[in-house]
Amino acid sequence: MPTTDLLFPADPAQRAVARRLYALAAPQPIISPHGHVDPAILAEDRPFPDPARLLIVPDHYLTRMLLSQGVPPADLGVPTVDGSPTEADGRTIWRRFAAHWHLFRGTPSRLWLEQTFTDVFGVRTPLSPATADAVYDELAARLAEPEFRPRALFERFGIEVLATTESPLDDLGQHAKLAADGWGGPGGRVITTFRPDNVVDMEFDGWAENVARLGEITGEDTGTYAGYLAALRRRRAAFIAAGATCTDHGHPTARTLALGADEAARLYDKGLRGVADAADAETFRAHMLLESARMSLDDGLVMQLHPGAVRNHNRWLYARHGRDVGGDLPQATEYLHALTPLLDAYGNDPRLRVVLYTLDEYTFSRELAPLAGGYAALYLGAPWWFLDSPEVLRRFRESVTESAGFYNTAGFVDDTRAFCSIPVRHDVARRVDAAYLARLVTEHRLGEDEAAETIVDLAYRLPKKVFKIGENVL
Repeated sequence: MPTTDLLFPADPAQRAVARRLYALAAPQPIISPHGHVDPAILAEDRPFPDPARLLIVPDHYLTRMLLSQGVPPADLGVPTVDGSPTEADGRTIWRRFAAHWHLFRGTPSRLWLEQTFTDVFGVRTPLSPATADAVYDELAARLAEPEFRPRALFERFGIEVLATTESPLDDLGQHAKLAADGWGGPGGRVITTFRPDNVVDMEFDGWAENVARLGEITGEDTGTYAGYLAALRRRRAAFIAAGATCTDHGHPTARTLALGADEAARLYDKGLRGVADAADAETFRAHMLLESARMSLDDGLVMQLHPGAVRNHNRWLYARHGRDVGGDLPQATEYLHALTPLLDAYGNDPRLRVVLYTLDEYTFSRELAPLAGGYAALYLGAPWWFLDSPEVLRRFRESVTESAGFYNTAGFVDDTRAFCSIPVRHDVARRVDAAYLARLVTEHRLGEDEAAETIVDLAYRLPKKVFKIGENVL
């Protein structure tokens, strides 16, 4: 990334220190331990499609903003659930997006996209309705070059490890191809993450059918609770064999609960018979977090807990376009009491690693930092999703450092489906950290030598350690 003063302090003394610290962080390899890039992009290594289908159609940060101003996702090429037609012409989508570019003033989406234009593609023409075609043509020309195919960009981005996220029902075929090409498998450059929500959450569409499919894949009898647990263990082992070092749990809340085996089996049976209610589903999710922790003690996978999202709040959007297209919203989330059963059981066991995230930044200083500062098993994940912005990244450091320090945090995660935005998002985080550390130095709260060591730890060494990147988790 070019050295500019982007996101650096206005104060000249702090800015000078921030420049020096950033110069140490900028060249560090990227560790991307949590995200949602489709592994087929790298397994197949085909040229990217046109600029609109690469940068706009799959990015719900962008399409939801235009929806808020009355532009339906179908007009931006977002596929529909029933297969009904959507805009298919990339240039038309691009022009429509450019006509609404002013909506993104001051947003991280604009920052990321502008930096992607300049730093990834070398396109420096400012986007506007008048320049839409010129920018589109420049991007299209780059995408036709071999240097802009996915694997070539992966190398140029300086990515050391990229973790994708797959369901237990995924056959991991793309990861097998990556392993065959020398890109995947344990210790590989592209690894998977075990995301069991669709077989753990009874409120997930098709849960019972998913559980039955889990049984077919594993050869276990998922008609029984004991068989269900055995099937989950088998899939975890398969994911580890494909390179996984982590699990990921996207529950609505952080609630954990220790049920007896008979009570858990009774709830499980209610779910299979289709008579479980919302309270049953929440109880079962809470219990399964504790079961997942037990499994992690056995197989070494790091747990990531991403609670607090109200999924598919925009019901029209969900009915028309499905999941993960911008219809989710954050809610207030409680951690202190919710996590007590898990922490009572395993919180002081350093063999367990649980990385906690939040969509409720008010919990940073009140709950999350004190928890991470007091339990060996807990680490704080970076702000994500609605919070992955320069201002919240800054507030995160200000809120948590005094209680948890730097070393109970887990480094930055980009949590993105947008492959070309990965280096930009990591660069933003490194700039914010450089600015924060520079303030500590100029306030005589930290020596610059210590700040220099810390920023490299935050950018590179901490995420490798916390997420067991490059380690055998068993």
